[in-house]
Amino acid sequence: MQMRESRKEAVSRHKRELILDAARSVFAEEGLEGASLRAIATRAGYTPAALYFHFDSKEAIYAEVLRQSLVSLGEAVSAAVATTRGAKQKLHAAGMGFFRYYAEHPRDLDLGFYLFRGGMKPAGLGHDRDHALNAALEAALHPIAEAAEALGASRQKANTVMVDCFAHATGLLLLLHTGRIRMFGASAPDLMDAYLRDRIAQLAKV
Repeated sequence: MQMRESRKEAVSRHKRELILDAARSVFAEEGLEGASLRAIATRAGYTPAALYFHFDSKEAIYAEVLRQSLVSLGEAVSAAVATTRGAKQKLHAAGMGFFRYYAEHPRDLDLGFYLFRGGMKPAGLGHDRDHALNAALEAALHPIAEAAEALGASRQKANTVMVDCFAHATGLLLLLHTGRIRMFGASAPDLMDAYLRDRIAQLAKV
């Protein structure tokens, strides 16, 4: 009986992953607003009704796709930090780890901008889902704040450094992936590196 239930659970997990894989492709092509459950179901090889056994809406599917992306982001940042010693190196590695992950995975960056799919009046995915996703993003960025505190910053100042690094990185990533960075004859990775070194130098003076 237990073996049968385990097999059933394995099949269910497999179907769920097929749905999520199909959803990643559909969302990449159509965005959250343009995507439909029918399109996701067709891509996955199921009927729309079959999707409801796993997800109650396309927003729920999008939230899970983005959650998995943020977990991968957090793992990339943690891996970058794990090879360093000292707070200065940790802050630099965390900031560059964040930047490089999205530089190498533009679709994941696009997923993260779901709030602005409809313009500058974000609708979100629902309060609870947005809260959970924001928490996952903050967890991925936390090594930056942790390193800033280790350099002597207050908790509030460290959180500000984390937000500043996030804002700077996303701005450069936007220029990188739209090709606008070429207008300035600049290198986005080099600019991110220089920014982090400047922030670290400022914190070291405090």
